[in-house]
Amino acid sequence: MKVVVVESPAKAKTINKYLGPDYEVIASFGHIRDLPAKDGSVEPDQDFAMIWEVDPKASKRVSEIAAAVKGADRLILATDPDREGEAISWHILEALKARRVLKDVPVERVTFNAITRDAIREAMAAPREIDQALVDAYLARRALDYLVGFRLSPVLWRKLPGARSAGRVQSVALRLVCDREREIESFVAREYWSVVAHLATPADAPFEARLVGADGKKITRLDIGKGEEAERFKRDLETARFTVTSVESKPAKRHPWPPFTTSTLQQEASRKLGMAPARTMQVAQRLYEGIDVGEGTVGLITYMRTDGVDLAPEAVGAIRRTIGKEFGDAYVPTVPRKYTSKQKNAQEAHEAIRPTDMGRHPRQVARFLEPEQARLYELIWIRTLASQMESAELERTTVDIAALVGLATDKPRHLDLRATGQVVKFDGFLRLYQEGKDDDGEDEESRRLPAMNAGDPLKKRRIEATQHFTEPPPRYSEASLVKRMEELGIGRPSTYASTLAVLKDREYVRVDKKRLYAEDKGLLVTAFLESFFRRYVEYDFTAALEEDLDRISNHEVDWKEILRRFWLEFSGSLEGTKELRMGQVLEALNEIMGPHIFPQKGDGSDPRGCPSCGTGQLSLKLGRYGSFVGCSNYPECKYTRQLAAGTGDAEATAGDGGVVGGPRTLGKDPESGLDVTVRDGRFGAYVQLGEGEKPKRQSLPKGMTRDAVDLDTALVLLSLPREVARHPESGEPILAGIGRFGPYVQHGKTYANIGKDDDVLSIGANRAIDLIVTKESGGGFRRGGASAGRVVGDHPDGGAVTVRDGKYGPYVNHGSVNANLPKGTATDSVTLEQALALIKARIEAGGGKGKPARRTATKAPGKSAAKSTAKSTAKAPAKAAAKSKATAKAPSAAKAPAKRAAGKRPAAES
Repeated sequence: MKVVVVESPAKAKTINKYLGPDYEVIASFGHIRDLPAKDGSVEPDQDFAMIWEVDPKASKRVSEIAAAVKGADRLILATDPDREGEAISWHILEALKARRVLKDVPVERVTFNAITRDAIREAMAAPREIDQALVDAYLARRALDYLVGFRLSPVLWRKLPGARSAGRVQSVALRLVCDREREIESFVAREYWSVVAHLATPADAPFEARLVGADGKKITRLDIGKGEEAERFKRDLETARFTVTSVESKPAKRHPWPPFTTSTLQQEASRKLGMAPARTMQVAQRLYEGIDVGEGTVGLITYMRTDGVDLAPEAVGAIRRTIGKEFGDAYVPTVPRKYTSKQKNAQEAHEAIRPTDMGRHPRQVARFLEPEQARLYELIWIRTLASQMESAELERTTVDIAALVGLATDKPRHLDLRATGQVVKFDGFLRLYQEGKDDDGEDEESRRLPAMNAGDPLKKRRIEATQHFTEPPPRYSEASLVKRMEELGIGRPSTYASTLAVLKDREYVRVDKKRLYAEDKGLLVTAFLESFFRRYVEYDFTAALEEDLDRISNHEVDWKEILRRFWLEFSGSLEGTKELRMGQVLEALNEIMGPHIFPQKGDGSDPRGCPSCGTGQLSLKLGRYGSFVGCSNYPECKYTRQLAAGTGDAEATAGDGGVVGGPRTLGKDPESGLDVTVRDGRFGAYVQLGEGEKPKRQSLPKGMTRDAVDLDTALVLLSLPREVARHPESGEPILAGIGRFGPYVQHGKTYANIGKDDDVLSIGANRAIDLIVTKESGGGFRRGGASAGRVVGDHPDGGAVTVRDGKYGPYVNHGSVNANLPKGTATDSVTLEQALALIKARIEAGGGKGKPARRTATKAPGKSAAKSTAKSTAKAPAKAAAKSKATAKAPSAAKAPAKRAAGKRPAAES
């Protein structure tokens, strides 16, 4: 028996079908080892010794692999063909060596770019050893990310409260977003005018021409800066005589774009399908690993982490045949197209992303795929086909027009106008595909011009003078940020999606209408790093470090030499911050973030002057829970506000440390007659009833803006916590409210989070009971766990009966009893009678307590996993346990940041 190890169960299932009974294919579920998330996992003083730890959950999988290897003919490591896949194979081999189970078992490494029968068989016929250079490049990358993350992040925590983390690539990507935000804030719009003549040919065909010159002088886009000047040109053109002076037509060709790489796939999926890079990679992974399309499970696309744009010769032949079949021979180029990567070091020279079989038309496979899978597969299929199609043939035409003014006067004027356009003579690849744009702009050349000849007189229809203002550069979309990172050489294909996900998870940026906005927290972190760790957020430095990592993978340099050189400078920068005083930090941040925190005022007054006391200076302050703006005359003046000054800043009044100026009165409370206002506080916007020492206040729910609040909404918020239901067992009230960490429902001492799909202001009785009962029975929303489910009714013995989707399939629940639904039963069709019968049968069978039963038998965890878990638990600091206990008592919806799921690839940043 030959044992083959791959990453995922889906991949294992597909490959096992191709290899037959002589092979046993086992999934490792991604990485089995990682650096423990604690200081000391990488020791620079011990020649960068790295401590690897097998995750307790992964320990069981290692045991399964080890058991299979004993007595096997050979071990074949068939993980992905990139640097990360090479590292997974290396980790598996090292873990098996530690268990001493290999003995005389030969070990082979095989790679394949597609999961098809032919690709698997070819790979098995050409085994090799593990590429140590790729492993070394992985080790260097992990060590660098760890050292930056675990040495720099604590500096942020000490010097910049509220900051979450820093990372080698993450922080540089964040700087790109923040730099663009500063460009936009400092941008000064410039007025300009365009003058356009609407004309017609002798055949009465209309077109437009733009003013481009006057009296022998060229006029560019921004040259007409005032309305008076534009109006003079308009008056002259109203009386002008128009004549065509020249018509020039030039042939042009537009060539197709190369097939997809990782970054271009992420960009196009974002533009055309609205998919985030992380989601694109998840869907692409599924298409790569295999889907049953009626002929058995098969990989639909080639490997999706690549910088390469080349295609295999047999793939090119299949593509050309498909083009001829679909569009005719005219669309097939005489010579196949050959693309080369612009990257200095393409990702281990992989092929571009393409369908494994061009004969699988998107229309044919769509019924076997989920909607997102079908759309992404179609995009890849179309792009691949278009990349080998004939070029589009165009004809670009430029018409120059003379406008003669005042011929009968002493001072005649000669104005020049120009019309441009193009005609598609042969559409070529454009018949199938056109790449999306990140930013829409004017494209006058795409207009089609009517037939004209030199000397033709033209008729004037009307003249337009239009005012414009220059616009700031657009904020990055996820697609354009990936493109910019690739242009600068920051990160690699496998890191783009995880880097963007980290920035959003850390709340350093937010996505609004597909654009990335830098949050105050992100701007502060970037300003701090630029002030005290500038070298490590410079684009050139980060790109050069990426090139060094590529040189390691090419056997050109020793990986520890790169680490030594980096650590020598980086450790010195860390040392330099030990004596850094908070006053120095604030001074640096005030300087860099001045235009954002203290924008210029329209009346020319000091933007840092305190609007409350009139004598103090506003400055950035660092509090326990983050940053805010306060007055230098504190504690006499207690004026505070959030970082970004709002429009109501001029109306600011002194508060009690949490109140910001500019309260907006919404109306009177019908019961008390007190004013209801909406205000900005240090921790966000809130509504307030009346004034006084301790007026009633309520924070706005996440996503609700201050401007969106009206009196009715404010009154509902001020009524929180409100009773929404009575508990089915105790009869006690269930309350809904908003805590420090978000909305929740409460029954006695039990609190349950209200998810983003529910509204605390409108949550109903059934949903509230469902959440509370789920929490009391040990359920609730958690990654990979059971959903809160649907209440189908009350049990005769008391308590709600719910139907839920669990890890092992749908089931019904009452208290601590769970019973699986029969296979094929839809959760929305289950009635109370059916649920009661299933629960009764489960109890009579002597089971049902706790989790629902697995539908397939699995082995119990080995001793090593239990031992590792116990050891890990024993080491937990008492302080952390006490903190956890205190948090559990708090009436909040807080969740601790989730640990990285076992078996997944680690994020590129620590």
